[in-house]
This record gives sequence, structure tokens and C-alpha cells, in this order.
Amino acid sequence: MIIGTAGHIDHGKTTLVRALTGVDTDRLKEEKARGISIELGYAYVPLPNGDTVGIIDVPGHEKFVHTMVAGAVGVEHMLLVVAADDGVMPQTQEHLAIVQLLGVQHATVAITKADRVSDEQLATVHASVNALLASTPFAGAPLFNTSATQPQDTGTAALRNHLWQQAAQFAKRRHQGLFRLAIDRVFSLPGQGTVVTGTVFSGQVQVGDSVVHSASGQTVRVRSIHTQNQASDTGAAGQRCALNLAGIAKEDIHRGDWIAAPGTLQASNRIDVHISTTGDAPALTQWLPVHVHLGTWHGTAHIALLGSQPITAGSQARAQLVLDAPVFALPGDRIIVRNAQANQTIAGGTVLDPYAPARKRNTPERIAYLDALQTMIASGNAQPVLAQAPYGMAASMLQRLCGRSQLDLPTASHVRWPLADNDALLLASERASTLQQRVLEVLAKFHTQYVDEPGINSARLRRMALPGLQQSNHDALWQGLLAQLLAEQHIAQTGAWLHAPGHSVQLTAAEQQLAERLLPSIHNGRYDPPWVRDLANDHGAAEPVVRQLLGKLARQGQLYQIVKDLFYHPARMDELAQLVHQLASAAEGQAVPAAAFRDATGLGRKRAIQLLEYFDRVGYTRRWRDTHVLRPGVVWNTVR
Repeated sequence: MIIGTAGHIDHGKTTLVRALTGVDTDRLKEEKARGISIELGYAYVPLPNGDTVGIIDVPGHEKFVHTMVAGAVGVEHMLLVVAADDGVMPQTQEHLAIVQLLGVQHATVAITKADRVSDEQLATVHASVNALLASTPFAGAPLFNTSATQPQDTGTAALRNHLWQQAAQFAKRRHQGLFRLAIDRVFSLPGQGTVVTGTVFSGQVQVGDSVVHSASGQTVRVRSIHTQNQASDTGAAGQRCALNLAGIAKEDIHRGDWIAAPGTLQASNRIDVHISTTGDAPALTQWLPVHVHLGTWHGTAHIALLGSQPITAGSQARAQLVLDAPVFALPGDRIIVRNAQANQTIAGGTVLDPYAPARKRNTPERIAYLDALQTMIASGNAQPVLAQAPYGMAASMLQRLCGRSQLDLPTASHVRWPLADNDALLLASERASTLQQRVLEVLAKFHTQYVDEPGINSARLRRMALPGLQQSNHDALWQGLLAQLLAEQHIAQTGAWLHAPGHSVQLTAAEQQLAERLLPSIHNGRYDPPWVRDLANDHGAAEPVVRQLLGKLARQGQLYQIVKDLFYHPARMDELAQLVHQLASAAEGQAVPAAAFRDATGLGRKRAIQLLEYFDRVGYTRRWRDTHVLRPGVVWNTVR
């Protein structure tokens, strides 16, 4: 268990920690000279059951409140320190507010310097402390009178026994989840290299693991681990850890950075939060500049209101923080908000969406998504978030939002389609049904409007039915929806055309006879088939008749119309599509230049470009600068 001290400057926190543990947490020469704590101090005590109690001694001076916030992150039990001769002071109240806003639920009170005051003064201090705690989650917290400078002080001994009992009874935090450690100190040791220390927010790490440094994105290896000041093979959630890292210099790491499991970190400049303002906070208005503390990170931001009115003192609301520097956050992370001068704590809260949008921040869909995130934070259930993703979500993103590598989603609740890099696209079953119904409605409307058309190609149907599908993940979504509709026989495919089952365009007897002569000529033309005028001359037919028939054959899927009056046989288009795939596989970035395709086919540059542009139109490739790139996950059979 991690215990954190809180209290006003010079109220004896460091002296008390030394009396409790035997460890002097004032380690800096400047701290010794000035008699106050400037940096975080740590003390560890092994318990009989094998666990270890860690006590974080944080500075009480108002200039170092940002350091206090860094220490309070990860604290599971607060030790509120109040000097008997001073009583409750400004930093006592602010530290209490910060710890409360950070979500700490358990507390013990130590009244220090009890030997310096009368019984009447002690009673007065007890009353003021109880009144201070009455409206907080710490109401009724036990109080202990201590005289830490006195050897064998019974009050200090009683406090120690109480804290150790609390630690022994404290339920261990779950170690499941993606590993994250918030760095609060970095240094180097001769012969060992870079060492970082901090509190493990979630998950666990083992010696030899590869982890990622947030600011640089570097992958580093864990050489060794110390937890609670002892060598260990693992470090887990709720523990104070020191990690000896290989592959990164001390100068590249700073307080506020994270060390985390691969795939856990993603930077963002906008986060949506649920905040609670303090009773004396000024109104939080649009674009108000503030200081933000998250983990051990401290930065500046502006508040973007998600409602129409300012957020008043003593209230709760949602807001967006537009940060001046990227932050690495996950839903459920606690934040502290201070005013622009950084001399008053004005709010605290919880991160809801760490990847908030810049536009459409307050639409009904957006509100429903934030509601789902809040439900997920409270329950640990990821299903509500997936249900609010209109086009699904990558499994890696949902795992990141949950902070867990295992999602535990009911199989029937979603469909799953593969993405690159062993990822998968997840889509709620109800959303999948809605999207499929939309596709079927558009296809039925198309048949009503264009009775003589055999169907519609995949790319055009996608644009008409689901115009919002623009991101790369949406290629997998579309192919998954289409494959499912075909497998369940809700739609059928003939050549390049998708159509309702049973729908077809019929040829007359004369058209059928002419088609039987034209199709072999086009097939034998290989990659340079005859134009309409040449076919008309070769077969003694009127050019308009040939043009109309070839158009009908193309609509039936028996031909491909590349440009006006130029049609290709399906077998030849299959060969050309395979050639594009081979050229892309051999090229860097799977980019096919027109010149390479021209040389491979023996065609002229103009014809080569016409064919590549056709592949772009039907969704097999996409134009990128002066080349054409295969669309991820798309195969020719799905678009022909």
C-alpha cells in the first residue's frame, strides 16, 4: 500500500515519517539547510506478511504544490498531518482538496507537536480537523496525537500500528491491465545506466520486458527492477518502482514522462474530462487558461466548455482541455486543475476521452459516447463504448481505452474483421445490422431507378450507402459488411456488379447472336482490344448498335468499360489486376508507377494510365502522387 502525507509547511511531516520508518526523506542538501521538503521523499517498511508499505513524503510549501500533486498520484491512503500549535492552515486545506480530487478514499490524521500545547489547544485542533473532514470522504478518520521528536513516543507507536494494520487489510490492487509507470525521478548509476522511479498505475512489468518511453517513442528494455526499495523480478499496480532501463539516456527522460507497455501510449492535445470545481473556485469560462496535473505530468491548457454556461464553483460538468503540449492519458486518469497563476487549485476530475475531437464536441452522438466512456470507467465493461462507435473501432484502440489487453466482450455482441498488424476491427452487432440494412435499402432504390442496369459496383455502392467511410479502417469494415451480405445471400454478385438476388438484364435474340461474335474478338485483343468503331466495321454492324450492346454487356458483368467506346474482357482484366498486385508487392510502399505498368503490359502510356485510373475508380487501388497503391485488405474478386 502507498501512503501519502499531506499538510502545511513545517507541520512536521518529514520528522513524523522518520519516526515511523527510521528513514530521513529529506535527501537534498538544500532541504537540510532550509528545513523544508522540496522534492518527493520515500520511505519503505516491510510488513510481517511479506508486503511492503511505502510512504511518500510530499512538500508542504505552496510553491511546491505541483510536486505534491506528482506524489499524490497513486496514493491509496492519506496521512493528514496537522501541527498542534498551528492547527488547520491554508496548505492543509489545499492538500486535502487535492487528495480528495485525486480520488483517495481512506485517511488517517496525525496531530504533530502534541507535547508543545495544552490539552485545551489539542481539543480545539481536534474539533477543527473533524469539522474540516466532515463534508469529505474522510469524515470520522481516526486522529493520533504524536510527539515525533520524543523517543519512544506512544502516540507515534499507536499511529504506526494503525497504519500497518490498514496496509495488511488493504486489498491488493488488480495487476491486470496495460502496464504504465508515471515517472517522477530519473538518474543514472555507474555501471548500470539510466534508472527511472515512479508509481505503477496499472498492469505489471518483468525483468527483460520491452517497454516504450512516451516522449521519445523509444523501445527500451527493463534490465532490473526495485519495488518498495527491494530488488524484485516484477513490479505491479500500486507499487513504487525503480526500473533500470537499457537503450535510452538519462537526458532523454523527464518527470512527467511515462514508461508503458507497447501500444498503450498515444499522444493527444485534447482531452474531454468530467470535473468537479472547488467551493471557492472562480467560474470556469470559455478558453480560460489553466494549469493541469495528470500523473506526474504538469502542463498548461485552455478550457473549452461543452455546455453553454460557465462552470460555477462547487459544481460538476464536462469540459474539454485543449493542451499546449501533448499528453498521454487514458480514461479514468485523475487530473488536477489550477488557475493561470498556479497558486490555487480550482478543480479536479476524471479523463473521459483522451482523444477528443476539435469539432462537433457537443452533438447528441458525442454526448452518448462520453456517457458510454463514463459507464466503462465505472464498470470496466467496454461494450457500451463499442456500441457507440458508428463504424466500429480497432481492437487495439478499445484495449487502450480500457487499459486492458483482454476485452472480455460477449461473442454475440460484436463482429470482428481482420486489420493489418494482427489488429482487428470490432463492430457492435446492432451497428452491423443497421449498416447492412442501409446498404440493402440503397441497392433496392438503385434497382427501382435504373431497371435496365444489372447492378452497381462495390466502390459506387459504398459511396452511396455509407458516405462517411473515409478512414483506412473503413476498408475492412466495408469488405466485412459486403462479405457477410454475400454469404447470407442478401445480395448477389455478377462480374463487377452487385445486385439483389434474382435481378438480371436480359438480351434479345439478335443481341445474343451479335454478342457471341463480339466477345471473342474483345478477348483475343488481349490488353489492346478493338474500339467500338473497329468492332462495328469487322462484324458489319451499325456502330450505335454495337455501342449499346457492349454497354449492356458491361452492365451484366460480361465486359469492363474502361473509357468511352473501349471495353475489356473479364479474363484480361483479371490478368491485369494480378499484374498490378505483382508490381505493388515488389515495389517499396506497394506503389505502382504508370511507367512500370506500361512496360509490363507493352501498352502506350495513355492506355496504361486509363487502366490504372479504372482500378482507382472501382476501389482496387488509390492514387497517391504519381503512383497507384493497392488498397489495404482489398482483393480484386471483391471489387470486380
